[in-house]
Amino acid sequence: MSGSLGHADVRPLPDDPSDWRRQVAQAFSRASGRYTQLAQAQQQMGAALWEHLPAQAEVVLDLGCGPGHWSRRLAAHFGPHCQVLGLDLAPGMLQVARETEGEGIAWLCADAAELPLAARQVDLVFSNLAIQWCTDLDALMAELFRVLRPGGRAVINTLGPGTLREAAHVWSTPDTLLSFRSRLEHLASARLAGFTRVRCSETAERFFYPDLTAVMASIRGVGAQATRSAARRTRHDLRRAERRYESLREPAGLPLSYQRLTLVLDKEPASCPSTS
Repeated sequence: MSGSLGHADVRPLPDDPSDWRRQVAQAFSRASGRYTQLAQAQQQMGAALWEHLPAQAEVVLDLGCGPGHWSRRLAAHFGPHCQVLGLDLAPGMLQVARETEGEGIAWLCADAAELPLAARQVDLVFSNLAIQWCTDLDALMAELFRVLRPGGRAVINTLGPGTLREAAHVWSTPDTLLSFRSRLEHLASARLAGFTRVRCSETAERFFYPDLTAVMASIRGVGAQATRSAARRTRHDLRRAERRYESLREPAGLPLSYQRLTLVLDKEPASCPSTS
């Protein structure tokens, strides 16, 4: 992306996927205590998935469940005959989730690209702003297709290029952990996995904060931070960042942009045997 705000891409992913998973798990575990307080934008974006839910589901997977906000809402929505599985990579998030556990919810600590579930077990996969952390999108989509029953559905919010572009402008080194895949990349990966009925819409979301401290608290609250570069910042770096961000101020406050991608992936129902 070009323009006055520069690129939203960030530092390269580690060569070792296990090291990357460990970094993400640790970052989100550190953020777990104040996640609900700081991730208001993420919760608002999650509401956009609600209109895509099926009428009923017996087994629901909340992929990247965090502290369990959507897991509990899904359990209440589908009722006592529905089993909700809240899955997250970060043990700290699941610890918070268990403290406010609702009925009909089981918590799983696992990698989204290696789901500890049997094939054709799940009616609905719900995932709000989690899959952008997965390094292998094709492996993730293949797992979603595997665990969904015929006729099942995945509803997913993720992030596209242009997300957090103001933060990339403000800091000499962007303060996030990853770059973001395009709408077309997600559609291609879903089709490669076997989904033949795929939709992906793109929506620009902007949220406003009173000062740079509040902006960075919101980003840190969802684990999106580069731990190494943050430790090396000086007071001069902070003052320069404040000046840069102030040049972007609008009447509502300091902006922070997200490019929300909403995917609806339907697995074809099992074909009925023909009659003669």
